[in-house]
Amino acid sequence: MDTTSNEASIRLQPLGGHGTFTVKTTSAAFLAIALYNAIELLILILANFHHHHGIYFWSMLLSTALGVIPFSIGAIIDLYNLGPLWLILVMIDLGWVFMVGGQSVVLYSRLHLVSRNDRVLRYLRYIIIIDTILLATPMSIIYFATAYSTPTVWARAFYIMEVIQVIWFSVQECVISTFWIVETAKLIRLRPGYDRHRNRIMYEILAMNLAVIAMDIALLVLQFSGYYYVQVPVKATVYSIKLKLEFAVLGKLVYLATHPVDSMGLEVSPVMAPVDVAPSTSPSSGASKLQQSMKDPFGFWKPTQKHNTASGGLM
Repeated sequence: MDTTSNEASIRLQPLGGHGTFTVKTTSAAFLAIALYNAIELLILILANFHHHHGIYFWSMLLSTALGVIPFSIGAIIDLYNLGPLWLILVMIDLGWVFMVGGQSVVLYSRLHLVSRNDRVLRYLRYIIIIDTILLATPMSIIYFATAYSTPTVWARAFYIMEVIQVIWFSVQECVISTFWIVETAKLIRLRPGYDRHRNRIMYEILAMNLAVIAMDIALLVLQFSGYYYVQVPVKATVYSIKLKLEFAVLGKLVYLATHPVDSMGLEVSPVMAPVDVAPSTSPSSGASKLQQSMKDPFGFWKPTQKHNTASGGLM
């Protein structure tokens, strides 16, 4: 008996097709939370970014507006059978690409703030671009082909591709978050002990990245536990929470960039070090790097200039 094909065919049934009232209610609750988080985050992004350009801004915006929102709405339509199949497939597939692929771009877009390891950053950039194309394209084709046809081969291909993409993107996000944690820990060790407030902020950022890794592990557990009808809405909620954590990280990075300290450990007034000043030539200038990241829409995808100095940071 081909259990792989049977499981795949069950997964392609509507979310509400075989679900109990409890499953439907739980799924609807998770999807409602995801939509609330996404709409709130969308308002915060448009209200707080004064310059609507830069890879960080666009990755956050697209992951929310074209990722979490259509994915959640499509899943709700599927859950209660409120629309045609093609609409459900388009919304879920489009949302999945921007929600999952966009999360990796968001994580990558701030790595240059804590690391000057150009080789690692370049490799991560290539990996994100290549695996998004290699995984998203066949997954979309198989998704639609399986929905509109009955051959067993398509169901088996869907099951295999789903497992691969869940594992790959979860591992990829864990790798990026781990790299951020390692580089941030190095910066904390390089700073004098008097800067307790700024160190506390960096520890909070580390905790947020650990939370992202924990949520990726939770998704993997759901994937291999057979709770598919719960995994889909939980995935939307998890990614909406990840994006909100990213927005919180941004706020803390802005604080670190606009509240420098002098050699005595005293905070310098933001009036003395405005965030809109021209980028400094010092590679360790957090404010300059943060401003450059917000002003250059494609700067993160270009090779950065080599420096002989040690890794610069925000502290």
